[in-house]
Amino acid sequence: MNLLLLEDADFVASDRAVLRGRRLKHLHEVHQASVGDSLRVGRLNGLMGSGSLLRLEADEAELQLQLDTPPPAKLPLTLLLALPRPKMLKRVLQTVAAMGVPRLVLLNSYRVEKSFWQTPFLTAEAIREQLVLGLEQARDTVLPEVSIEKRFKPFVEDRLPAIAADTLGLVGHPGEFPACPRAVEQPVTLAIGPEGGWIPYEVDKLHEAGLQPVQLGARILRVETAVPALLARLF
Repeated sequence: MNLLLLEDADFVASDRAVLRGRRLKHLHEVHQASVGDSLRVGRLNGLMGSGSLLRLEADEAELQLQLDTPPPAKLPLTLLLALPRPKMLKRVLQTVAAMGVPRLVLLNSYRVEKSFWQTPFLTAEAIREQLVLGLEQARDTVLPEVSIEKRFKPFVEDRLPAIAADTLGLVGHPGEFPACPRAVEQPVTLAIGPEGGWIPYEVDKLHEAGLQPVQLGARILRVETAVPALLARLF
């Protein structure tokens, strides 16, 4: 945790907050903090700054706050991601938040197992928990917008063309396609498939919506590796 993220409910005054639970445990066990220490803090979806530890007890801690720094800029990106297997989903959500993705669409695909949609990791609370962990790691405060699309064809045909309009539309997919571009300077709509990749029908439909297939080479990567690899190459 490189940033203590504060929720609105933590504030007892405009410049003071009280921490309990997981973040308090982190103060005790990881920071090994003491009264008077200055810590990096941020308000969820708000500013960042510093917090001076006024009080540290077994059940709560109180901070005096100075929040005056905007969070880092987000990437100019909409990421479409075929729903990964549940355990991988948790890691990918943290990566997405840490790397500054502002908008994530979890999408169905032929190779996404139906059981994946039943995981408790897809609840709003579980998604938010993983995003917060990613923000804390990267020192960011702004939660990505996450939407879930269980029907591939209606989403790609009816909504994706408007999303991809005026952006560089790309589909990450192995094969005889152009190499993924580097260091782009325009907004991007990027689709990354499941473990087995998109099926040809899905590649064609994504192409019709304005997304061009690109590849990273001959190696087949796990989703959790493909996401940071593609984002790092693009931006």
